[in-house]
Amino acid sequence: MKAVITVLGNDKRGIIYNVTKILAESDVNILDISQTILDGYFTMVMIVDIEKCNIKFEELQNRLEAKGAEMELNIRIQHKQIFDSMHNI
Repeated sequence: MKAVITVLGNDKRGIIYNVTKILAESDVNILDISQTILDGYFTMVMIVDIEKCNIKFEELQNRLEAKGAEMELNIRIQHKQIFDSMHNI
């Protein structure tokens, strides 16, 4: 099972560390990652494997969103099938 994680917000120290720390603690494997900084605005998209995740998807979602709120970022995770459906027209 795959999921898509998006991270958006003002660039600051520790964004990648904090997001990947949650993923590592949850046994989520990063399959692909793209990140860039545009005029001080941080953007990152990750494809992750959640098959061996040791917590429920909703808990992972809550942890990522809470970290986003703490860091003043927008962090979202969606099942890849839902993400694909939303972006196929």
